[in-house]
Amino acid sequence: MTIALAYYGNELERPTANLSSVSMQLQLYQVRYFLALARTLNFTRAAEQCNVTQPALTKAVQKLEQELGGTLIHRERNLTQLTELGKMILPTLEKIFAAAEAVRLQAQGYQKKTIAPLKIGLAPSVSAALIMELLLELARIIPDLRVDLHEADANGLVAMLLDGEINAALVGDAVELPERVDRWLLFEERYVLVLSRKHPMARQTVIPLQDLHEAVFLERVGCDVAGRFKQACFADHPGPKVVHRSAQESHLQQMASAGFGAILAPEHAPRLPSLAAIPIEGDPVRREVQLLAVAGRQYSPALDAFIKVARVRDWTSALDKLPRASAPASNNYLPGSGEHGAAEEIDGCLESHTRDRSRPFSLQTSTGGLGSPPSALWGVRRRARFDPDSLRAGP
Repeated sequence: MTIALAYYGNELERPTANLSSVSMQLQLYQVRYFLALARTLNFTRAAEQCNVTQPALTKAVQKLEQELGGTLIHRERNLTQLTELGKMILPTLEKIFAAAEAVRLQAQGYQKKTIAPLKIGLAPSVSAALIMELLLELARIIPDLRVDLHEADANGLVAMLLDGEINAALVGDAVELPERVDRWLLFEERYVLVLSRKHPMARQTVIPLQDLHEAVFLERVGCDVAGRFKQACFADHPGPKVVHRSAQESHLQQMASAGFGAILAPEHAPRLPSLAAIPIEGDPVRREVQLLAVAGRQYSPALDAFIKVARVRDWTSALDKLPRASAPASNNYLPGSGEHGAAEEIDGCLESHTRDRSRPFSLQTSTGGLGSPPSALWGVRRRARFDPDSLRAGP
């Protein structure tokens, strides 16, 4: 590998005014031989470490000195030491070599398919808990799966898809897509009313439509079903009484828990244990959750598997495993429904399959500011690891 650099005076640095530059071509093997010599200060041992003859190593270092325009190694009888120039450029050459090695290893991993990156975008109303079992299925067949979860609104996710920042996205159905984006319907779910268990309406098994006219609502900024909710439930009414707003789900849930109002939320979204989720009469608002990917773009093995598994998945059974809205008598705290629910549900899935961690699957989340609760879903960056080999089917 050849590395092209610009040399300014006595330093390798970014260009500044009034400096004349000299172009140079460094061979990576020359840098590697010099670094071995700098470590050992012995030509014989350095040559052995590099698995070359001593004359070959000496010739390579001399060529490097010619490129740099100065002596790097001072030899005096049995004493070998770095010159001032050698000491000065050593840290820079170490960084160059480390970066080149990182590139080489990444390229090898990609070619051998030992690294399987998968970047998934989620709309704020789409819970990460919905795809945890799906990711576990992928880990059974894809070694060293690397998942990176991002959060943004639907328009932001589409832009990230087109820019290549994410590979796939899960969004609600209220979004117009450019022709370049493919969509697949995964499942449909209803919206429910989420409010404090101490709220008077929390004692009801179903919320009548007329009761919504008297309720105080907490509005999720950018809610993708707000228009449909108003049209379906407030056709002959000025509209829902919205007093407080927030773009962060955790803030809305904290306010609802304190009694400030009610939230319109997807039935399977994680919620605080202090909140009840009550169905609305007639289920007037429903949404389709869709999987998006860029049309015509070559899929990586991880993305191809993710799309195929998501499309054939029995989402009805998968959703039945998650908390559902119910009457107060049975609307008790369920795993995955509390302040730490998303993290607990994710960790529970992972830990149930974790044995040997020698070949880890990585999960990293990154949100656009979902607030303070310390869970993977609420915006804390965290990495979960488990061994995909422990998930593989037997012979």
